[in-house]
Amino acid sequence: MTRGNQPADYRSIAADYDRSARRTMALRRRTIAHLRLQPGDTVVDAGCGTGLGFDLLRSAVGASGRVIGVEASPEMMALARQRVVAAGWDNVLLVESSVESAHWPVPANALLFNYVHDILRSRDALDAVFSQTRPGARVAAAGIKHPPRWLDPLRLYRRYKSRSCYTRHEGLDRPWDLLERRVPGLQVEPTLFGTGYIAWGTFDPRHMK
Repeated sequence: MTRGNQPADYRSIAADYDRSARRTMALRRRTIAHLRLQPGDTVVDAGCGTGLGFDLLRSAVGASGRVIGVEASPEMMALARQRVVAAGWDNVLLVESSVESAHWPVPANALLFNYVHDILRSRDALDAVFSQTRPGARVAAAGIKHPPRWLDPLRLYRRYKSRSCYTRHEGLDRPWDLLERRVPGLQVEPTLFGTGYIAWGTFDPRHMK
């Protein structure tokens, strides 16, 4: 998400973000598990928010690995920094930037997109991320989507719940389709009664469209 496109409410919910996001920690764990992280890996958390997933990522990559958190919101990033400093994590690199403009020092071999619909709907953001990612990198994403048509009332509820976090509401039928062009054979599993999803696969630049 670019700074200029952030919903006004998104920056104001930073202080309360962890409490609300902990409700979906089980989904976050399942999504991260699909990355099959190994000690020494470099994983990028694109749109890392307050860094709520850093502990899980660090546990998987170990002391020899690296976690790179990218976040455009100054309010969210301030809390992520506090988390990193308080824990004394020296292998977490924080990049305060829009994803489209973000740079990190080493290519990633794993990418996490956790509830970052705006990023997944931005070709520029995905191009920037994957240009700094090794072929064969593992990719995992989770987020919102439209439920099946027979659950149409939930579509309005989903849009209401996401209004403070996302500026883009197109693509909710298949929010992973831009990712799928970079991750052939992307596997997708519906969650939360069809109002959410987890997707995972392997980056192959030969299949980019």
